[in-house]
Amino acid sequence: MQEYELKKLNSFVRYHDFPGEGTPILFIHGLGCAGSFDYPQVAAQPDLADHRRILVDLLGAGFSDKPEHFSYTVNDHAEYLLEMISGLNLDKFILFGHSLGGAVALSLADKCRERVQKIVLSESNLDSGGGFISKAIAAYDMQEYIQHGWKDMIVKNQQSSNQLWAASLSVWSPKATYLISKSAVEGQTPSWREILYTLECPKTFIFGENSLPDPDMQELANHDVHIEVVKQAGHSMAWENPEGLAAAIRNGILHSS
Repeated sequence: MQEYELKKLNSFVRYHDFPGEGTPILFIHGLGCAGSFDYPQVAAQPDLADHRRILVDLLGAGFSDKPEHFSYTVNDHAEYLLEMISGLNLDKFILFGHSLGGAVALSLADKCRERVQKIVLSESNLDSGGGFISKAIAAYDMQEYIQHGWKDMIVKNQQSSNQLWAASLSVWSPKATYLISKSAVEGQTPSWREILYTLECPKTFIFGENSLPDPDMQELANHDVHIEVVKQAGHSMAWENPEGLAAAIRNGILHSS
């Protein structure tokens, strides 16, 4: 694992950086997840082995620092990632974002459109209102969530079929999960969907087979977004079918090459 110092924030972002001669792929994880937890098995697949693969843990998540006074909005995550990619000299890169990490990816892409060669999203947040989990978190009072809600959510998911997500959530900052969830519910202007539609690079959106049907499939296709489907997987496709997700990412990269 490597680390990048964010001097303005006096904090470190930690990430895996797997070598490859092909265009770098920056992986941005979703709510309660971490690049170091979700994507090593995906990145190790032969379909992606020729690319440099950078698996980042967002601030507040995984092995990265958890600064107490950071805002943790979607846009502010994108701001420090822009600093990081500049520091890593990523003049051209492929951007992958999952779920709420897709919103972060789109906010980042909007800040460096000339650098993003292609963008691949998997079941990304595109509109305000949040998803099922972020909406549930944002419904709490912040102090109530930090004191009780975060732990209750971990225990509840440990007792269900979501033990992996509970394990990953347990190493998040409770405040970070709350604030990015509030940001997801509130949305931004322009919306993440509007950013996606106006990006000039090739765009791919990945669905898990078990998440279908989804009316957004046709809507996105109507806006020249290439669609991929990962078989035998739902929203947590990195865990459920890493081989299938890697193949879908590869197909997205090759589309319109």
